[in-house]
Amino acid sequence: MPIDPVDFCKALADETRQGILKMLLERGEVSVGEIVSAFRMSQPTISHHLNVLKGYDLVRNRREGKQVFYSIVRENVDHCCGIICAKFAPGFQLIPIEGITAKRAFSKS
Repeated sequence: MPIDPVDFCKALADETRQGILKMLLERGEVSVGEIVSAFRMSQPTISHHLNVLKGYDLVRNRREGKQVFYSIVRENVDHCCGIICAKFAPGFQLIPIEGITAKRAFSKS
């Protein structure tokens, strides 16, 4: 079941969580260790933020041995972004481009 856009905004209310989501969107699946290194924060702090995102069903994790990898739950992020854009930027469109998941553009019509 898709996340409620209000909960999506709550999850994004923290700059660290925004950065983590951006990192996962850009890189795909990323280990907790890589996220810790990129943000220069303690592992418990990063784990807290990942748990918040996971609680809102925006990320999923996968364990491989001792490492834990996180990735975006794309359908939930897309769903919320679509609803928010429809409400606040009705001319906004996502245009698929080969090799790139999406390009953001404003409709001129």
